Amino acid sequence: MSEVRLMKGNEAAAEAAIRAGCDCYFGYPITPQSEIIEYLSDQGRKRGMIVMQVESEVAAINMIYGAAGAGARAMSSSSSPGISLMQEGISYIACAELPCLLININRGGPGLGTIQPSQGDYFQSVKGGGHGDYHLIVLAPASVQEMADFVFLGFDLADKYRNPVLILADGALGQMMERVEFKEYNISEHKLPKPWATTGKTPDREPNVITSLHIQSEEMEKINLRLQQKYRTIEQNEVRYELLNTDDAEYLFVAFGLSARICQKAMDIARNENIKVGLLRPITLYPYPYKILNQMASKIKGVLVVEMNAGQMIEDVKLGVEGKVPVDFYGRMGGIVPTPEEIVSKLKDLIQKTSK
Repeated sequence: MSEVRLMKGNEAAAEAAIRAGCDCYFGYPITPQSEIIEYLSDQGRKRGMIVMQVESEVAAINMIYGAAGAGARAMSSSSSPGISLMQEGISYIACAELPCLLININRGGPGLGTIQPSQGDYFQSVKGGGHGDYHLIVLAPASVQEMADFVFLGFDLADKYRNPVLILADGALGQMMERVEFKEYNISEHKLPKPWATTGKTPDREPNVITSLHIQSEEMEKINLRLQQKYRTIEQNEVRYELLNTDDAEYLFVAFGLSARICQKAMDIARNENIKVGLLRPITLYPYPYKILNQMASKIKGVLVVEMNAGQMIEDVKLGVEGKVPVDFYGRMGGIVPTPEEIVSKLKDLIQKTSK
């Protein structure tokens, strides 16, 4: 049976983690995501989770490493500078091929910045903020409902590919309240067996060993090649996106998360003025929907990328478009959220450029 609740985005993600069978959470408070650890410290502990506020984000990610290596469904969350502190541990986890779920509720930066919403962590999340050639699977929710849904999806994808998954949201999505429906989720059907986990020696096998340290170059290259093959499989099978009003579109907004919601209103305003614009919303930022973007580029006159940063996803949009049409950008920084009217104004500038 499903259950409908009115919740903040942070609370919805935390509730979803409990229902998804998360065994343990290790984290450290930082706005604007502190409601996650607060909710789990109350409800998670009451319902059987191990929940610890640890001494730092560095400690949190290394505890995740250990718990995931033992086969637990493990999760942590933070906000921008806290995620930065986790990067070394995330790289270790990716190399060791351990499943876990991480949540980044973006705040404005760089530096300590502001607690207001931002999308300035795109590069860090999608390109691999730590060292080495690795990828996280990155999911970008655009509603409180998706804040919850992507926790279930994130754990499942992490287990399926033995890879860390990151939910990349922002301060507004973490703090806003919306209706959330929690559908029935049978944990036993979704939790995969983990014969590789470090659960000690048994009569059937020797102890498992999990590490990211490989001194021999040839061995390290083999591991890297295996990882790259896994990423190609993820790119083939797990691309997710949403298209709105694209059948007759002459121009295209490309935006993720909160920016995509604002673009929906901008699209309504523009269409009321007989401007045929559609929206492509990437749901997976890695793997990125390059293929559909390339197909769309053959049918339109221009693309406007909208982000709450200085222009980060625009690089992937340009890669997908392959120079077929002009790509323009509109962004706000420092925690300022763009308005639909500002976006429409920038779209009109693009139309004027492409009409010459």
